[in-house]
Amino acid sequence: MRRPFDPTLYLVTDTELCRPRPVADVVKAAVAGGVTAVQVRDKGASRRELLALTGAVQASLAGRPDVAVVVNDAVDVALLAGANGIHVGQGDLAVAEVRALIGPHPWLGLSVESAADLDAALRLPAGTVDVVGLSPVWATPTKPEAGPGLGTAAVRSLASAARAGGLTSVAIGGITVDRAAEVAAAGVDGLCVVSAVCAAADPTAAARELRSEIRRGRLAELAR
Repeated sequence: MRRPFDPTLYLVTDTELCRPRPVADVVKAAVAGGVTAVQVRDKGASRRELLALTGAVQASLAGRPDVAVVVNDAVDVALLAGANGIHVGQGDLAVAEVRALIGPHPWLGLSVESAADLDAALRLPAGTVDVVGLSPVWATPTKPEAGPGLGTAAVRSLASAARAGGLTSVAIGGITVDRAAEVAAAGVDGLCVVSAVCAAADPTAAARELRSEIRRGRLAELAR
């Protein structure tokens, strides 16, 4: 059965930024403040380490079945952990192949860096991709290879096209509490953050403030 996926405030983990705190502790605190979904990402971890990290995050959220846990890139880890979904980039396994491997129930996200990427995703058979990550909104040190940034005008256009094609859209890249309302007003279904929560001294307070800014941005969008 597919677990609900609420992308409103989508936390992508960074083990180094969380230190010296365990990632699972940061995740639990952030969810208490309003994070609605979690993607477990650690590019430096071995598959065994990533599986252990995913299990620790899942255990920390045992009482929160409303918060989906997604694994970044590693299809084998996602399957072994029984994760709620997987997110892949343009350079990873083809999404049609990933969908064939994971079956119909897990959520499948895909990074989209241009209109051409989104067009390709929209041409796939229905049910292949569920979520597109519009990336990056702004340049970010957590993913320097991603480029200079789309900007909010391009994000608005991509989010509108994704919605028309039946896909959920989330924005990621350089999103801070000061920019959250602006991105939320661009019509995306959710915001992905990394350092804004992982590096925060108080992840609960950081998540709470981000949720407040998301609400403010959405209200501004409704008033347009």
